[in-house]
Amino acid sequence: MPQINYEVSNRIAYITLNRPEKRNAFNRGLVSELKEAFSNAEKDDLVKVIILQSAGKVFCAGADLAYLQSLQQYTFEENIEDSTYLKDLYLQIYTHPKVVIAAVQGHAIAGGCGLITVCDFVFSVPEAMFGYSEVKIGFVPAIVMTFLIRKIGEARAKELLLSGDLIEANKAKEFGFVNKLVPENELLSSTTEFALRLCETNSGQAMTTTKQMIATVQSMELAEALTYGATTNAKARAFEDCKQGIAAFLNKEKLKW
Repeated sequence: MPQINYEVSNRIAYITLNRPEKRNAFNRGLVSELKEAFSNAEKDDLVKVIILQSAGKVFCAGADLAYLQSLQQYTFEENIEDSTYLKDLYLQIYTHPKVVIAAVQGHAIAGGCGLITVCDFVFSVPEAMFGYSEVKIGFVPAIVMTFLIRKIGEARAKELLLSGDLIEANKAKEFGFVNKLVPENELLSSTTEFALRLCETNSGQAMTTTKQMIATVQSMELAEALTYGATTNAKARAFEDCKQGIAAFLNKEKLKW
């Protein structure tokens, strides 16, 4: 039985974690199916925005217990391969050319919290709890750390990663980790409405390039980043979307992408 559901409607790809009986916990199969779903969305020209969501009451509880137990028997080389496999999923989402919105209907813990860390937007119910509990079991939140520091800064990342404590959704919003709090009965409609607005009002080509730049410039020196920006600016002027957008602006036409 598939652990991920994938469907497309109105230029939005809905990727749904579907292990509610296991609190949508990670195992190798779930990670593999997620990677495949995000690859499908990338290749599909009809998809402009992705919504990542979960079935059941918990968004994702982190690693599956049986999966954690099996890791105890791995060699170092096997653990390197397995860690890299998960790292590749996080990087795939973070650098995905389509905008990714997480719709969080319940707790997101450890690896599950890592999953939404790499999304572009996070809509959450007020009751959800977030946290990286790895240090409490002697583990290290090693892969997500780079993404989290980029997202909320070192001081707040230290508070979450070193304490291992869970925080409420309103504090996660204060940290800049969650973008919007939405009642449970409005979560899907609100997230979909936002996704549709992005589809209709923004150029997909421009959003892809902007997202790529955000991921890239942070590791550059100032002069290098500005040169990269100037080059991208020049290239963007030749985009078909840019030509169409400027023409509509000059002709005072309402543009619907």
